[in-house]
Amino acid sequence: MFTDIETPQPAAGDVRVKIAACGICGSDVHGYTGSTGRRVPPLVMGHEAAGTIDAVGPDVSGEMIGQRVALDSTVFCSECEFCRNGQENLCTDRQVLGVSCDAYRRHGCFAEYVIVPKRCVYPLPDHMDFIAASLLEPLTIGLQAVRLGNAGPTTRSAVVVGAGTIGLAIVAALKAYGVQRIAAVDLDAGRLKEAKDLGADDVFDAAQVNPKQLTEWGASSVDTDGADMVLEAVGAAASVNTAIHAVTRGGTVVLVGNVSPAVEIPLQTIVTRQIRLQGSCASAGCYPEAIRFAASGKVDLSRFVSRVAPLAEGAGWFERLHNRETGLLKVVLQPSEP
Repeated sequence: MFTDIETPQPAAGDVRVKIAACGICGSDVHGYTGSTGRRVPPLVMGHEAAGTIDAVGPDVSGEMIGQRVALDSTVFCSECEFCRNGQENLCTDRQVLGVSCDAYRRHGCFAEYVIVPKRCVYPLPDHMDFIAASLLEPLTIGLQAVRLGNAGPTTRSAVVVGAGTIGLAIVAALKAYGVQRIAAVDLDAGRLKEAKDLGADDVFDAAQVNPKQLTEWGASSVDTDGADMVLEAVGAAASVNTAIHAVTRGGTVVLVGNVSPAVEIPLQTIVTRQIRLQGSCASAGCYPEAIRFAASGKVDLSRFVSRVAPLAEGAGWFERLHNRETGLLKVVLQPSEP
């Protein structure tokens, strides 16, 4: 529903951001259908956003007004043990923009304005446009997963299962981190093409590839029997099992997708092959690096964007994304002219 709401006012420690662009995340589409229970109406959804600070709370410097910023979707307290240890994504009082659940309701960015703590905004380079900047949030998700997997130039092979926005962000992050060989697996030929363009060396159709093909591709020596690392960006039983069977003995599977609340896993395979399962939640401290990668051209965020549309047309785009319209990856909505 597109409607008028009251303009929010910043409290102590807060800034108000006039939103210039906000991407529709897959989780927003699930919220649109009500399938996850984490976007209970009434709620303003949206968390992949950028804009300009136009008002500040009483204890915030007025010098921040006019700053072009990206928004961290995780609202953290900065005081709990996890925040003090640089794990603000695990904050004891963590909230997420555009989410409502049993614990809290936090309005998001599919609106003209949003209120966030000043610690949750990051200044943008002058040459970075707002549409690209709205895609910094999914890039940080990819960077967090790659960091948790300890990826780097010594990583000989990595497989990304799922080439939606987050999967593609992971591919871009792996490339930026200098991983030697990267493969992507997905059902959509268009998304596999994007994965190649973003740095994947090889791609596989999920409907046709078998575990043996993936393990043979990932093997980096006569002794390995799979990829050094596999990152799963779907969160369904089939893709999680594909990831587990594609990794080498002693390798790491980073679980990023969470479409399904529970999946069955091959426990004996994990135990006897000493596979490390690593969950990855949101991001922590990744925005400065994401901004550097995007600003330098190391990661081209514009490649993620399929359409840009006015916020007033948002309901129609949600429906088209829900129907999995061919060729649609990321739709960015603009509440007003930037």
